Amino acid sequence: MSRYWSKVVQGLEPYVPGEQPKLDNLIKLNTNENPYPPSPQVLAAIVAATDGLLRRYPDPNAEQLKAVIAQNFNLTPDCVFVGNGSDEVLAHTFLGLLKQPLPLLFPDITYSFYPVYCRLYDIAFETVPLRDDFSISAADYARPAGGIIVPNPNAPTGRAMPLADVEKILAAQPDVVVVIDEAYVDFGTDSAVSLVPRYPNLLITHTLSKARSLAGLRVGYALGDPALIAGLERVKNSFNSYPLDRLALAGAVAAFGDVADFEHTRRAVIASRERLVADLTELAFEVLPSGANFVFVRHPHHDAASLQQALRHRRIIVRHFPLPRIAQFLRITIGTDDECAALSTALREILA
Repeated sequence: MSRYWSKVVQGLEPYVPGEQPKLDNLIKLNTNENPYPPSPQVLAAIVAATDGLLRRYPDPNAEQLKAVIAQNFNLTPDCVFVGNGSDEVLAHTFLGLLKQPLPLLFPDITYSFYPVYCRLYDIAFETVPLRDDFSISAADYARPAGGIIVPNPNAPTGRAMPLADVEKILAAQPDVVVVIDEAYVDFGTDSAVSLVPRYPNLLITHTLSKARSLAGLRVGYALGDPALIAGLERVKNSFNSYPLDRLALAGAVAAFGDVADFEHTRRAVIASRERLVADLTELAFEVLPSGANFVFVRHPHHDAASLQQALRHRRIIVRHFPLPRIAQFLRITIGTDDECAALSTALREILA
């Protein structure tokens, strides 16, 4: 610990991202990346944007991208906020909308960046336990709160909450901001975007990292009432006026233009997930229902950490969280059919 650190830095416990190994010939199923490449239209747009205009700053308001996103969701551009990945969008949301006198509420098992942001910005928070089946109970959020954030589907469990339950939370908490983090929504979960015009306290966050295969581009966005978006813009313009570079803007616009590639890719991931679930179930794994591009599984007779290491010896990487309630689970990203088949084969060998 450096004597030059501030007290804030000294007290931080940073978020730990999934491993990005440098080894070749790995089957990488640990960070929920899309197994398929981005749309060819995206790559072409990025190449076309690699020209002399890189000497100029990008559009600080990302007006073209906001217009494309708004059209995609039948909203107006003043309902759209964009940022450098959904993590930055969430960071601005925590500071700009969720830092309130009463505690922020979120699930006890969820995206581990939430408590990190709370400590960074000195936000009081309380965790709400998931049910025994790891689902979210909407009724548990009908209590005094300074704000609510819930991923749908949840991570790392993958369980999705019905749209009716999202609306129950919104209706019960009209005076606080409710954030629905929909990073994985395109893999089979109903989005709450249709509720935006009816609930001025609803903010939805999305990313291009998952279903659109652009984790390396770092583009995220939020959808909500113009008043909420204006609050996020105030934070963004007090932090970094240019969060998205010219290449990211060009690629993101093109990604929304190639609907066919988006639909093909996400349906392929969903189909692979269902096949993998069947294989894992045959191997006696308990597999939680998933609306995401990953599955959360445990075996009644084998330790999760040991399984993770045994897979690693076979050059297959999955994620393990040594945390209360979920220490015996593994989170497995959905790869290609060949990658999923290799995983199933390896598990058969290990379990035997």
